Amino acid sequence: MKTFFKAIEDLFVDVLFAPLDFLRALELENWWAANTLNWIFMIIGAIAMVYWMLQLKEHAANGEEDKSTNAHSFIKI
Repeated sequence: MKTFFKAIEDLFVDVLFAPLDFLRALELENWWAANTLNWIFMIIGAIAMVYWMLQLKEHAANGEEDKSTNAHSFIKI
């Protein structure tokens, strides 16, 4: 049973976390290169948020949104 858990440890430490070890070593040399992936995710998130807001604005302008107080069944007034 001990070898089973040792195999799981080796899988995570030596294989699955290897990219993170590379990024940790890279950060000491160049911060921007190490955080490029984070910046890419933040840019994608910002673009998605702008797209979502434009879609909400478009639906609000078309009058498609039900703004009545009983629009949702879980809201009891």
